[in-house]
Amino acid sequence: MYPIMLALVAATVGTSLMAGGCASQPSRFYLLSAVANPDIASPGTSGQQGPTIGVGPVTLPRYVDRPQIVTRTSPYEIKVAEFDRWAEALDANFSRVLAENLSILLPTARVVMSPWPRAIPIDYQVTVDVTHFLSQVGGDSLLIADWTFFKGEGQDVLTSGRSRFSASAGGQDYAAIVAAMSQTVASLSREIATTIRGVGPKVSTRKGASSRGTSP
Repeated sequence: MYPIMLALVAATVGTSLMAGGCASQPSRFYLLSAVANPDIASPGTSGQQGPTIGVGPVTLPRYVDRPQIVTRTSPYEIKVAEFDRWAEALDANFSRVLAENLSILLPTARVVMSPWPRAIPIDYQVTVDVTHFLSQVGGDSLLIADWTFFKGEGQDVLTSGRSRFSASAGGQDYAAIVAAMSQTVASLSREIATTIRGVGPKVSTRKGASSRGTSP
């Protein structure tokens, strides 16, 4: 009887120690980042504020729009990192970085995120539906998104597109994964900005800045 009781006590203590060890592991928090080296001069050098562009709504697949960072381990399996997390909701982080990138890449200082105050008149609006936003540890990060550019606030569709970008993580840790994911958001931002400059008559390229137009 006593050996059985001792075994039960030992098992209980071992389980408690394992649980305590897991609970003591610190969580790490990450954010997507905006472009660090813009391709063109900042909007403030133009002396004009330019049109107001509304960014959003931005939608993400539910399986990645969660506090934990999600990675792909095989074509059929994903991994949810319990202790590597987003510092804010991923859809809000994605929207904010996209808005920051566009404010750098376009000749306008007025880029607002959805939902914006009704009192702000919107000249153009960009909506983004992300269908894939996953990385492989030590592999590539892949972003696939459908986006639409409107005149006014969701009024007339000026153009739309489907974009696909990948970037190499270049490392095994989650900081490298988030850096690669940020690169794909930057590539999407540049493609949208280039298209906006080609379609929006009021959002023309500033003198001295290079651009590459795309067909709607």
